[in-house]
Amino acid sequence: MSIRSGEQVPVKIKVKTDIRDGSNKDTFELTAFGRYYIKENARFLQYDEVVEEGTAKTIIKMSDQEGLILRSGAVRMKLPFKMNKKLKGTYHTPYGVFDMDTLTKRLDHQFDEQTGFGSIDLLYELKMQGAQSGTYHLAITFEEEEEL
Repeated sequence: MSIRSGEQVPVKIKVKTDIRDGSNKDTFELTAFGRYYIKENARFLQYDEVVEEGTAKTIIKMSDQEGLILRSGAVRMKLPFKMNKKLKGTYHTPYGVFDMDTLTKRLDHQFDEQTGFGSIDLLYELKMQGAQSGTYHLAITFEEEEEL
């Protein structure tokens, strides 16, 4: 299977998030169904997630050197990533906008067009309002789903 630019492929997505804060570690896992597509020189993964406040639409954009997580709907967030760079992001809450800083330690993604399987490996340090919030490791895998 070969994907043309703009063509959207239905995928099953598994997101595993490990958050380390000192000696504490929390793990969150999510399975969702969404779309994978290529646009210009970037690859995108898009899915909806039901959260306490409602539904959040998540778009993950990956290129060779950069990444971006955008969330809209019930949760509004913009988190940019670039290897070994500190970048500014935002998190919107009913109480105001919080500043977030990411420092990316690992940024890797791949997609095998033969098998329809892909992965994103993202490791970063996060600060919220200038305070260390932890080290986040996102391990995302996705595979092509047959449409009914």
